[in-house]
Amino acid sequence: MADPDNGWRFAQCFGDKGDVEDVTEADIISAVEFDGTGDYLATGDKGGRVVLFERNEGKKGCEYKFFTEFQSHEPEFDYLKSLEIEEKINKIRWCKRQNAAHFLLSTNDKTIKLWKIFEKNIKVVAENNLDLGTNGLQANRQLRMPKLVHHDTMISAIPRKIYQNAHAYHINSISVNSDGETYLSADDLRINLWNLNISDQSFNIVDIKPVNMEELTEVITAAEFHPVHCNMFMYSSSKGTIKLNDMRMSALCDSHSKLFEEEEDPQNKSFFSEIISSISDLKFSRDGRYILSRDYLTLKIWDLNMESKPVQTISIHDHLRSKLCDLYENDCIFDKFECNFSGDGSSMLTGSYNNFFHIFDTVNKTDTILQADKSAFKAKKVGSSKNKPNAGRKSKREEFTNMDTLDFSKKILHASWHPRENTIALAATNNLFLFQQQHF
Repeated sequence: MADPDNGWRFAQCFGDKGDVEDVTEADIISAVEFDGTGDYLATGDKGGRVVLFERNEGKKGCEYKFFTEFQSHEPEFDYLKSLEIEEKINKIRWCKRQNAAHFLLSTNDKTIKLWKIFEKNIKVVAENNLDLGTNGLQANRQLRMPKLVHHDTMISAIPRKIYQNAHAYHINSISVNSDGETYLSADDLRINLWNLNISDQSFNIVDIKPVNMEELTEVITAAEFHPVHCNMFMYSSSKGTIKLNDMRMSALCDSHSKLFEEEEDPQNKSFFSEIISSISDLKFSRDGRYILSRDYLTLKIWDLNMESKPVQTISIHDHLRSKLCDLYENDCIFDKFECNFSGDGSSMLTGSYNNFFHIFDTVNKTDTILQADKSAFKAKKVGSSKNKPNAGRKSKREEFTNMDTLDFSKKILHASWHPRENTIALAATNNLFLFQQQHF
């Protein structure tokens, strides 16, 4: 019998694995990111904390263990606008490793920080002259030089740079450039270019703010640098468009070099059309040839050489079309689901409700639906994941589309794909789940 999960298995879970009702707001994970090697994994939460995990080399397969935790952001107050600034981590991006230390960028709504995480050796004095007494001190030949020996190793995290006061609106994206020296940060109306070593100056490279704010028709939803060409970046909008820009053309990149947009069928137009067409996330494939974008209902793959329409559109939430009015009422229609390419670009990952998530394999043409919840690690404990499905038990696809059992408070918004292996990390409320694909 064919494996309905296509070899994907639950591997690990970090967190208390409890019910959503028991979770405090501060513990909800709001960012997940593998580093460039895949040996380290970072999560950020609504309480402003960053937790790092490292690969457990002593274990078979891809398993992780706790590395360190630090408070990245604190709640602030903007006295000029009388606004509270949440400590919630919006994005985490790793920088290229240059020495034994790790560097990563984390941001809340207003402030970006560059963190240095390194191992600190603690040494203590092992030998001294205290036990020689007065007579011993008089005999030079008995004097001993103090010796320092290793006592302990601790992981230390310090903010190397703090980049602030550059965004009037909430930061939704940060992306490190392939040159390893610059990065961009985007809010609703502007994109800024920074040098990692200069914290008090940035360059505005995109500004879509109209002179009269009443004429505002769209906002920037996500932005990312090209993985190979350091002069190119893209950004998406709430109108469902993706714009590719080249920084060599002009200092202010308001005129795009390419526009990726699919014309909407007039017959499908409704009150919700603009809301559901808004792009919540977009990613380049590692070679920079393809773009993956996620809106509320679909996942789209674009070829950089074809602007008129995506090469493939994958339906995620087609079964929710009839419920858009209810989803608008409970604000779920504004949920921002992330999307990810696999390291080799052959597969895609995105989340859904009830802690379901999709993995699409474009080579084998498979669509795998899995669920990150308590049953995953319970199944692993009793070994039931290897058993055939019970007779009469609903398939994951049937459960996924069953509107009566969908829990809209449980959702997989944030995820990351290991750069070299088929291992994925997903945030399910306050739990971090890891799934792996096993080849038999």
